Amino acid sequence: MAIRVFVYDDHAGRRAALKALLSLSEDFAFTGEAADCSNALEDMQKYYPDVVLMDINMPGVDGLEGLKKIKETYPGVKVLMQTAFDDSEKIFTSIRYGASGYILKNDSPQKLLQAIHEVHEGGAAMNPAIAKKVLDFFKPQKTKTTLSPKESETLSLLSEGLSYKMIADKMGISYNTVNGYVKNIYQKLHVASLGEAIAYFYKHLKP
Repeated sequence: MAIRVFVYDDHAGRRAALKALLSLSEDFAFTGEAADCSNALEDMQKYYPDVVLMDINMPGVDGLEGLKKIKETYPGVKVLMQTAFDDSEKIFTSIRYGASGYILKNDSPQKLLQAIHEVHEGGAAMNPAIAKKVLDFFKPQKTKTTLSPKESETLSLLSEGLSYKMIADKMGISYNTVNGYVKNIYQKLHVASLGEAIAYFYKHLKP
């Protein structure tokens, strides 16, 4: 089944280009578009996309406010943030509000489509330059992590962009077991999102 994608972008030309790109593949279905997030909740209710491609900097109701509204009311919708600027504060705010990933507008079309696939499957897409910026917001923890070897392996694979299903296949375990490991990781590291967990991994656990 095609991944249903809704696009928020104040630039009409870019919306048209994204629509054309998504329409080229049977893996995706372009469901709708808007120039800002003034009617974000109505848009979700009407189109209920799987993934929202969200421009951060828009006049009117911007992408951060739109993200917050969507995740509070429709937590199942994945939101992939995109911007022309690698602004650390906005990146961190996006993660706090529940964004599933963060890419730059100058990333290649192939990377964009891959990112949509990744967040749809439960992964966390993040441009490498952005991942480094995120680390600045996480201070070192004085306590030692208590992750089990399997939980540590799961977090390592998540940091590589693998989805829950891909991790299950790689580790030879069930999807539900992976989901259980991720819940344990959130509890033990005191984080509330995949982005925060991955940032913690890069900051404290990556060899």
